[in-house]
Amino acid sequence: MDIRKLALAAAIAATGLWLPNLADAQQRPQQQRGQQQPAPPRPAAPARPSPTSDAMPDLAARQAIVLDYQTGFVMFERNADERMPPSSMSKVMTAYLVFDAIKQKKLALDDMLPVSERAWRMQGSKMFVPLNGRVKVEDLIRGMIIQSGNDACVVLAEALAGSEEAFADQMNVVARRIGLTGSNFRNSTGWPDPDHYMTARDLATLAHRMIDDHAEFYKYYHELSFTYGKDERTGKEITQGNRNPLLYKNIGADGMKTGHTEAAGYGLVASALRDGRRVIGVFNGWSSMRQRAEESERIVDWAFREFQTYRMFTAGQDVDRVDIWLGTKGGTNLLAAQDVAITMPRRLRPQLQVKVVYDSPVPAPVAAGQKLGRIVMTAPGLAPVEVPLVAQESVDKLGYSGRLSAAFNQLIFGARK
Repeated sequence: MDIRKLALAAAIAATGLWLPNLADAQQRPQQQRGQQQPAPPRPAAPARPSPTSDAMPDLAARQAIVLDYQTGFVMFERNADERMPPSSMSKVMTAYLVFDAIKQKKLALDDMLPVSERAWRMQGSKMFVPLNGRVKVEDLIRGMIIQSGNDACVVLAEALAGSEEAFADQMNVVARRIGLTGSNFRNSTGWPDPDHYMTARDLATLAHRMIDDHAEFYKYYHELSFTYGKDERTGKEITQGNRNPLLYKNIGADGMKTGHTEAAGYGLVASALRDGRRVIGVFNGWSSMRQRAEESERIVDWAFREFQTYRMFTAGQDVDRVDIWLGTKGGTNLLAAQDVAITMPRRLRPQLQVKVVYDSPVPAPVAAGQKLGRIVMTAPGLAPVEVPLVAQESVDKLGYSGRLSAAFNQLIFGARK
């Protein structure tokens, strides 16, 4: 036996370094494997910027953003980071805090809250709470969401924070926590104030968080009407319809909130679900309710018609297998770290390429869940979407004698164990 090879093998075993196969003097390059057929269900891949949208309908809104809920892919945006008066669309933030409070047991749906004179005197849209009366929390939620009641918002704000000003401070704290970078709140209602503003992108983020974080309360956003209080003159009960025009059309809409002031124009936070795919749209600056109703319907139809979300792998799905060098096992499976999907124009689907990329072999030790590679999805005009591949299981490093044997095999036979 060649004493030089024995000495070299011992050195390799001691350091744990991998040596190329001496039989053919070739080092294994980075592996790439194409994925031809998409695998099932549910996505949630990272958001990526969109291309210029194809066949975009005319849109008069000053600010807008349309995105896919599951992937975050932006299908269209216009002045999405521009500060704007959100009007009653900022009530989504008020509702978010109220739902937080209910989950934290600070409030219950059947609690009865007092109505202050300030709340009772609030102008604009109202649910007509009674002065010095008490109103059930669930009724206030419906009044705030369905009827866009400013009075309902103030009752809730005062109950949770002592004053509307203090509640607005809480809104700003939560806004920063959930990633709203272009928003500032001065009240619970969206009442005009030069220091009360949001961006279309922030409203889309907030809508996404509302659905994610408070799914059990989302049902209130697609109720068509709410009856509360009585007309003082006639004694008849007051029924008000939901102001969201999309709820009355057969397009899958199930939320979320309208808004209007003189400065802002007419706005809408829209959410629609079709065949398991959800689209979120935020628009502001329309000149009329009719324009809001017609254009929002067209843009939602366009988003579903022209774009599709393609699901490739589910979280934890076995994608490939990688060799382990000097490990107690010869390899481990590579799993998708999360659901893998891409949203793109339907016309680009034939040009979609999906590759699995990793280095092999991987030196031991390897921990379960360790990132060892990535899935890369590309198509013309789109930014690449990448999702990590992780080790299915831990693989320990061989002991000294095991490393010596593996190094010997590598030197003599070119085999990896």
